[in-house]
Amino acid sequence: MAALVIAEHDNHVLKGATLNTIAAATQCSSEVDVLVAGSGVDAVAQAASQIPGVRKVIQIDVPYLADQLAEPLAAQILSIAKNYTHLLAPATANGKNVMPRVAAKLDVAQFSDITKVVSEDTFERPIYAGNAIATVQSSDPIKVITVRTTGFDPVALTGGSADIEKMTAQADGGKSSFVGRELNQSDRPELTSARIIVSGGRGLGSSEKYQELIAPLADKLGAALGASRAAVDAGYVPNDYQVGQTGKIVAPDLYIAVGISGAIQHLAGMKDSKVIVAINKDPDAPIFSVADYGLVADLFTAVPELTKAIS
Repeated sequence: MAALVIAEHDNHVLKGATLNTIAAATQCSSEVDVLVAGSGVDAVAQAASQIPGVRKVIQIDVPYLADQLAEPLAAQILSIAKNYTHLLAPATANGKNVMPRVAAKLDVAQFSDITKVVSEDTFERPIYAGNAIATVQSSDPIKVITVRTTGFDPVALTGGSADIEKMTAQADGGKSSFVGRELNQSDRPELTSARIIVSGGRGLGSSEKYQELIAPLADKLGAALGASRAAVDAGYVPNDYQVGQTGKIVAPDLYIAVGISGAIQHLAGMKDSKVIVAINKDPDAPIFSVADYGLVADLFTAVPELTKAIS
């Protein structure tokens, strides 16, 4: 019985979500391999080989895997799937794109967004925006799993010495092609891996106020910027700032929610944060139910004062 983790990377750097997924995989099986599929991924494969608990790194390196398209990547996974009882990937945009295709091709169920491994065939996953936890079990010979990374502490980056096995890629079926990608370039930490996040909500009133109040506070703290869905829908910030059930799931050391009422969909994306600070003028705002520290105040006064007080 062995588990295969699909590494998430940008062809240069192994992404942190892979470390959380490996942690989940080690609870499924004592033998964990990592698949690094991409183009020019020698550095990624080498980094994966240093992770404790990894038995072997399988490297598949061809140009048509550079953009991690679901169809060719799924084909690589399926070519070696019979060697494993568990196939795991982070529950990120990439993982959610690839793994359902793998499950369908294998004709098995998928365990989505798991937060706990109960046993080799039983897992827990949140439902109803995290208000209930479902325990799910399957007798399928291969378990296809996406892992909610906030549910598992990441394994270490160093200390292992796994072998790297280079494999021949499956032929590209030509079913999809990469057209383009638009990325917001930022010097700030990535939202899903940041230790500190400052998020703004609809209470800010405008994109100008978001930049005037939230950005300076984040600068002082070295934090990533986040937002509620209401703020994104109102056009204050881009969609990739969104935290919540339909946005990004985060669990930083410190989460500061400014002008966010705390709708259930938002709480589902950040309530696992280690320390939550809420600033809202409404004392009955739902955000205070999950906050470790709450400040009932006018954010237009409180946030500048807080920013000024931070040295």
